Amino acid sequence: MAERYDLLIRGGTVIDGTLAPRYAADVAVRDGRIAAIGALQGARAAAEIDATGRIVAPGFIDAHTHDDRLLLSDPSMAPKASQGVTTVVTGNCGISLAPMPAGTKPPPPLDLLDEGGGWFRFPRFADYVAALREQPAATNAALLVGHSTLRVQAMADLGRPANAKEVARMRALADEALAAGAIGVSTGLWYEPASAATTQEVIEVCRPLAARRGLYCTHMRDEGDRVMASLEETFRIGRELGVPVVVSHHKVMGKANHGRSVETLPLIEARMREQAIGLDCYPYCASSTILTASRVDVATRVLVTWSKPHPEFAGLELAEIARRMGLSTAEAIARLLPAGAIYFSMDEADVQRILAFARTMVGSDGLPHDAAPHPRLWGTFPRVLGHYARGLNLFPLETAVHKMTGLTAQTFGLADRGVLRQGHAADITVFDAATVDEAATFARPIQPARGIDAVIVNGEPVWQDGKTTGARPGRVLARH
Repeated sequence: MAERYDLLIRGGTVIDGTLAPRYAADVAVRDGRIAAIGALQGARAAAEIDATGRIVAPGFIDAHTHDDRLLLSDPSMAPKASQGVTTVVTGNCGISLAPMPAGTKPPPPLDLLDEGGGWFRFPRFADYVAALREQPAATNAALLVGHSTLRVQAMADLGRPANAKEVARMRALADEALAAGAIGVSTGLWYEPASAATTQEVIEVCRPLAARRGLYCTHMRDEGDRVMASLEETFRIGRELGVPVVVSHHKVMGKANHGRSVETLPLIEARMREQAIGLDCYPYCASSTILTASRVDVATRVLVTWSKPHPEFAGLELAEIARRMGLSTAEAIARLLPAGAIYFSMDEADVQRILAFARTMVGSDGLPHDAAPHPRLWGTFPRVLGHYARGLNLFPLETAVHKMTGLTAQTFGLADRGVLRQGHAADITVFDAATVDEAATFARPIQPARGIDAVIVNGEPVWQDGKTTGARPGRVLARH
């Protein structure tokens, strides 16, 4: 009798996420897991996908997101599922949706998760995890708890280092979050709510990471003039805690620092021989966060992504907005706040050098609640596959897939994910290597990618034929 499966992906070319060469094979799924890979001509299944002429790869893992709220407010996860992402790592840059009691009005950039209000309503991290399990999303999620979120909980004055009592409170909240399912703690030491925190404060707050086997992820204190010192601070925190660290969206910002990836990458590589270090990046020369005058100063061009008092200006250049208002740039910024912006402040040679570094993962860092978001929200992963791998030949397709699958699962400790292997979870993306690419642009940022045929999460298709299927099989993932 022929083997029967829930799903058969027939006739594709497998790139398994390990850097191994591609090979022709069918892939069979049963009970949410990969049941067989090989020549399965006689097999039968309840559903089949014809992958002739297509690549069958592990589902992409977005190493750096701010999708904490999106998982609940739009569980279709269309910006991510549409580009082949099956797992998102949330709570980055020190910003997490929990723990935060209802009624709290946190300062920027935490408000990036709560535009419109009402989403900070989980007093314990366990409450947030329970909500995700009660209302699953289309994608899986691996959750970080944010140090800035903890500071808002424990401190009335964020403009100073925490005292011993406040550190103890944050440490207890971090421990509760890790016990409830967080895989680590993130910091955003570049941002105002955490910039006054000392290195020792971070170490003491993160003490539970060692016992809970978590990791430390950071938007470092400085990605410009003091980038080398910030890297060393990051590595010191990991050494003193005895835990892995992840350098978030590694870059060198500002014209004066263009080219300095030739300094940062050898330092990272050297420290990797001494301790566990990961890093991710997004494949663009522009960053995106809250609008402030200090950040405008280091950019060659600025696009406004949202403004509460002036929503009509979303998507326009700051210089054009100032002209229309008849104001100086500084005056226009003051009128627009609170607001968000895209900053063109990086050099393409640095982006390519960092992206090509063997241990660099891919993360979108997209802001899903911006009115005119950075195109990385919808386009990061297809851009790596299309523009950089196929177009510029920066690395082979097998390497591109590894950077967004197997390497990421290994770095974050996500067992049975990131590799197409019998017995592993059936997170799978089927795409056309000849056409896959971003469709999103800075002018039209909300556009599904080209060349993504099917996206399967825990054995269920969540994106197919250019649209969401309505399935919500995502899970909260633990770290192993």
